[in-house]
Amino acid sequence: MGQYVTLATCNLNQWALDFEGNRDRILKSIYEAKSKGAKLRIGPELEISGYGCLDHFLENDLYEQCWDVYQQIISDKKTHGIIIDIGMPIIHKSIKYNCRVISYDGKILLIRPKLYLANDGNYREMRYFTPWTRARYHESFQLPKSIAQVTGQMRVPFGDCILETLETTIGAETCEELFTPQSPHISMALDGVEIYTNSSGSHHELRKLDVRLNLITEATKKCGGVYLYSNQKGCDGDRLYYDGCACIIVNGNIVAQASQFSLKEVEVITATIDLDDVRSYRNQKSAQLQAVTQPHNYSYHHVETDIEISPSQNILNSFVRLSNVKEISYHRPEEEIALGPACWLWDYLRRSKCAGFFLPLSGGIDSCATAVIVHSMCRLVYSACEQGDEQVISDIKALTHDDTFLPKSPQEIANRLFYTSFMGTENSSKETRQRAKDLANEIGSYHVDLNMDKLVSAVVSVFEIATGKRPTFKVFGGSQTENLALQNIQARLRMVLSYLFAQLLPWTRSKSGGLLVLGSANVDECLRGYLTKYDCSSADINPIGGISKTDLKKFIKYASTDFNLPILNEFLEATPTAELEPITHNYVQSDEVDMGMTYDELSRFGKLRKVDKCGPYAMFIKLYHEWSQSPYNLSAKQVAEKVKKFWFFYAINRHKMTTMTPAYHAEQYSPDDNRFDLRPFLINPRFPLASKKIDIVVESIEKNERELKQLTLSVD
Repeated sequence: MGQYVTLATCNLNQWALDFEGNRDRILKSIYEAKSKGAKLRIGPELEISGYGCLDHFLENDLYEQCWDVYQQIISDKKTHGIIIDIGMPIIHKSIKYNCRVISYDGKILLIRPKLYLANDGNYREMRYFTPWTRARYHESFQLPKSIAQVTGQMRVPFGDCILETLETTIGAETCEELFTPQSPHISMALDGVEIYTNSSGSHHELRKLDVRLNLITEATKKCGGVYLYSNQKGCDGDRLYYDGCACIIVNGNIVAQASQFSLKEVEVITATIDLDDVRSYRNQKSAQLQAVTQPHNYSYHHVETDIEISPSQNILNSFVRLSNVKEISYHRPEEEIALGPACWLWDYLRRSKCAGFFLPLSGGIDSCATAVIVHSMCRLVYSACEQGDEQVISDIKALTHDDTFLPKSPQEIANRLFYTSFMGTENSSKETRQRAKDLANEIGSYHVDLNMDKLVSAVVSVFEIATGKRPTFKVFGGSQTENLALQNIQARLRMVLSYLFAQLLPWTRSKSGGLLVLGSANVDECLRGYLTKYDCSSADINPIGGISKTDLKKFIKYASTDFNLPILNEFLEATPTAELEPITHNYVQSDEVDMGMTYDELSRFGKLRKVDKCGPYAMFIKLYHEWSQSPYNLSAKQVAEKVKKFWFFYAINRHKMTTMTPAYHAEQYSPDDNRFDLRPFLINPRFPLASKKIDIVVESIEKNERELKQLTLSVD
């Protein structure tokens, strides 16, 4: 016979503590879901407050404001006639919980607290909330007086329950619960739940979307059912970009998928499915046997309703069509770099209401990549304006202080919002200066080309007057100490100039406001500490601080063709150099030579240190087995030297991470000390015990190799 039901999920670009803005986006998503005929709408995790409120979740008035907003939502008659599942934090018996609040026609049906909290990496949920550790248990929750007056209810169920309509049962799991070994959807499926909802606050990491989507598809491939996934999308005020990708899965097949990256504040997707397809799929004897052999106390409390979500006339309605199976959409890593940080920058700019961005454009690959990401942002804004996105058009007019402005190209946007500068010295080459100028011209930034030699000389002269000594570069006979100090003077003065220009450049063009200074230190250089503390890597935000040099090069190659910027090939062919030392006929400063390791090696060190959680000894063992083979063919001693060198420089430069510019999180081995990588910044850089253990292993390997060689010679 068939039981057709239309379901809706969404991406919402929520902002921490923006209660009224969050309310409006929630309402818009509900209206849109209803207009598409949906009978159930779910939204992202903690969508009323915004997911990333951090320690604001410790403030009691945040919870009161959430209830104020929730009251306004359910009081709106236009939200009636559809089951709405909304995320918000709630205090129950003086304990703070991360909850889903499910309602219909202005009445709360169930409050479902989160069972398992995300508490590693970028997440600290147990700092604010307590998990509901009692599976399949519920209590009675007394509603606030203001809500009770609206709903006419005094108490509602609070706990791990499922919702029962006239046709089916609906169960909720929240974000992290999907990633646990015994996910709630398994026990819910065995108790007859046919529709699962998952409201999430999942952030973007390069090459990680497939992990999430694989878990979702596998959930219903194994158990059968309909899975509705909702996620936040955008920057809600911190280092993360929540990458949307709301989707609807039926029996392991995707039938609707929203975008992973876009400037849309509200994106609603719907699918019409046949509940009979779930029941047919579950017609497996093994699954049925597991279901009926569950202990009686494993049953969920059913919140019974008389809600009809699959009206009988649906099957007779010629306009109702079942949704077709689709291919899952993924972006290549190069596209992820082009889109994720660009969307993050746009949210940061429009919400900070600054006049634009300022970037020290050196002519190297890192600042080039940062500039191209801003160009990508301008392309997205231009495209959204062409498509008539009212929010983006309103934002661009507000940022430019021009109510008539409608861009005719991405370059026209950049000319209004993006400022770049080449801050040259006598150590800069003509080639890097020209590359910076040419790139600025191609992307349309307002570019300033300057020399700062007089400023550098003045600082050196102040030191000479005070001490009677004048430092000299190493190539001219100076010591390493002098050489490093002279490089740092240039780097730090660029930071000072950056903030000066960021404050005054709009003023020189008779424009109001200041600029956000962009940093351009990549994740590998941060890990190694190959940057000057408080140099031009010290900025307001950094879109590439979580991206490796290897990935940045791939991104630039991609952008050279997809963005039609052939100038980018010149950046790829150039030797990476800081240009802080004099260029002579037989010496040009090289980043990889200075660091004593390649960028590819740094990426490997970073992943072993952070992702695989290796200390120096464990790292050596892994890398010996890896790098002693072709194509590396390194000896145990060579591997040991590389590992020791990495850990030495990592340790002595760890203090720099305490002051790093807030960066877009894109890589699992990010060394961000402020959120992601909590380690001490004063440690013994020699790691003496680990070094001794490594030396013992190296000696043993070399002894075995000598004995094997002698044995081979004797046999010959």
